[in-house]
Amino acid sequence: MAKVGIVMGSDSDLPVMSKAADVLEKLGVDFEMTIISAHREPDVFFEYARSAEAKGFRVIIAGAGKAAHLPGMCAAIFPMPVIGVPMKTSDLGGVDSLYSIVQMPGGIPVATVAINGGVNAGILAAKILATSDEELLKRLKAYSEEMKQDVEGRAEKLDEIGYKAYLAQM
Repeated sequence: MAKVGIVMGSDSDLPVMSKAADVLEKLGVDFEMTIISAHREPDVFFEYARSAEAKGFRVIIAGAGKAAHLPGMCAAIFPMPVIGVPMKTSDLGGVDSLYSIVQMPGGIPVATVAINGGVNAGILAAKILATSDEELLKRLKAYSEEMKQDVEGRAEKLDEIGYKAYLAQM
């Protein structure tokens, strides 16, 4: 049973939202991903949000651009955490999406990550679930250790070959 629902308003959001899925997959968290336009197919959207809890979702990650109503509407209906991922837009660079998602009225919170922040949305969803899942918490700690070791390895390589050679390899 999927614990995280990943929903986006358009398939153009898939490159960003797939990063959330990749993180969840790496951490062993079941998820379900779909595309629903809150504006173009409101009946489908309302059914998705109303049935999410019964499907076993404990967190929804919702990505949207421009007016970006999808995360807020999920939060208005779904009783558990919603993480909003504002999409970079051609008009205002994603600031429009960010403001739409982060400026929710009192009582309807949406945890919001950075513009195009799919990776952090996946990690945040896993951290929320890890508050009641010791095995997932262990996997998250191991993931953090991998990131630390990666940075340390890059620093060692920079020290070893110098910045010009390092840049040439990038």
